Amino acid sequence: MADPVVLIHGAWQGSWGWARLIPLLEDGGLECLAVDLPGSGTETVPPSEITLETCLDYLEGVLAEIGRPVSLVGHSGGGIIASAAAERFRDRINRIAYVAGMMLPSGMAFGDLQKELQEQEGFSQGISDRIVYSDDRQSSTVPPEEAAAIFFNDCPRDVAMEAAMKLTSQAEGARAIPPELTPERFGTLPRLYVEATDDRSVVLLAQRRMQELVPGAKVRSLPAGHAPQLSKPALLAEALIPFLVGKA
Repeated sequence: MADPVVLIHGAWQGSWGWARLIPLLEDGGLECLAVDLPGSGTETVPPSEITLETCLDYLEGVLAEIGRPVSLVGHSGGGIIASAAAERFRDRINRIAYVAGMMLPSGMAFGDLQKELQEQEGFSQGISDRIVYSDDRQSSTVPPEEAAAIFFNDCPRDVAMEAAMKLTSQAEGARAIPPELTPERFGTLPRLYVEATDDRSVVLLAQRRMQELVPGAKVRSLPAGHAPQLSKPALLAEALIPFLVGKA
C-alpha cells in the first residue's frame, strides 16, 4: 500500500489549491490530505506569533493523526516547510516531491537565492517586488491582478482571477525562512523535483539553481506556470504518481 500523501501549499494559498489534483492522485491509488498551514489567514493567531516551528508543530499533529509514514508534496514556499518537516520527523516521512518548490539548502532563504541570481539571464523578481506588507511587516498580501499574472499565468483568465481572489494574508514568520537541514536526516530522503518551465514566480533559473544546490532529486519537467496543480493537474499527476507510489 502506498503511503498517504500530505499536500503542503505555498505562501498566501491554502488547501483549496490542490482541489483539481487530489481526485487524480486518488485515482492513482493515493490517499491524500491537503493541509491549511498556520499563518495563512485561516486562524485568529496574531501573525507575530507564527513561526516555522508553529507550522512544524501543526504538522506533527497531522502526522500523529495519520499514524503511519507519509509522503510530502510541497508547492512553492511549501517546499521549505516540507524540507524542515522531513528534517524534524524523518522517521515519519518517506519521500518529498517539490512542485515548483523552494528546495533550498540549509541556512539559505529564497531571498538569498534571488540575490545570487539577480545578474543572470532569465532572472525575475517574480512576485517579490509586488508584495504588500502590513504596517508592522508581520504579514503580507498579494494584489489579485498581480497574483493572476504571475502565479496563474497559464490558466484561463476566469480561473486565474478566481484563484487570485482566494489568496489570504501570510504571516512573514512562516514565509521568509531558511530551513536548517542535515545530511543525516533530510539528506537521506528520496526527493522528486517537478519543475515548471513557464513559471513567473519561482523562475526556471531559480528552480534549476536549487537543483544544483541540493543535488540528488529526480527531476520531471512540465510546460506549466507556477501552479500546475491548477492549470495542468493531469500532467502533474502523471509526474507525481510513480514517485509517490514508490515505482520511480
